[in-house]
Amino acid sequence: MIFLLLSRLSAKVPSVVYRAALIMKPQVVFVLGGPGAGKGTQCARIVENYSYTHLSAGDLLRAERSREGSEFGQLIDSYIKEGKIVPVEITINLLRKAMEDTMQIDEKKFRFLIDGFPRNEDNLQGWTTVMDGKADVKFVLFFDCSNEVCINRCLERGKSSGRTDDNRASLEKRIQTYLQSTRPIISLYEKQGKVRTVDASCGVDEVFADVKTILDKEG
Repeated sequence: MIFLLLSRLSAKVPSVVYRAALIMKPQVVFVLGGPGAGKGTQCARIVENYSYTHLSAGDLLRAERSREGSEFGQLIDSYIKEGKIVPVEITINLLRKAMEDTMQIDEKKFRFLIDGFPRNEDNLQGWTTVMDGKADVKFVLFFDCSNEVCINRCLERGKSSGRTDDNRASLEKRIQTYLQSTRPIISLYEKQGKVRTVDASCGVDEVFADVKTILDKEG
């Protein structure tokens, strides 16, 4: 059923990213870290100061879940509430469409921060299958933060965010999913020398100072 729905979605999406890639491949930085590590906050700072477009896998999924008439809304909602990882076919198609839409508007916007992805081996394999040769992953920006700090930040955020998953029960599930599924992906990229680690337990300004040092060095 998922594949049938995705085939309909793909049929409606022009292959702009692939045509543009003939001129310049999308340059991608994966942004990873536990829930509440500050990925979204820091990505917003990066966009303000550098020529990156921020794509949040989580935000795209939540937007699709809330979109009226979405064929995936109920499925996405059930996965998010359980703290589970949404099927890769859905996430990949949402990310690809967002990249294509961005490059269709402006071909010069080819640098992307992809936040909260890949979250597990299935995500990584899906990315490799769909985007291999069509996008360059420059490195992984890893926001390292203790589980307790992450949970406390999310609980505080939940007072005003309206997010159904910003509660302790969902957060503990999300933390376990992160440790079991995402950390091994970070370790895999570490072995390839592609991880740039930031201590995310500090204040927002201190964290961004470290981020700037990394981005200035990477060019």
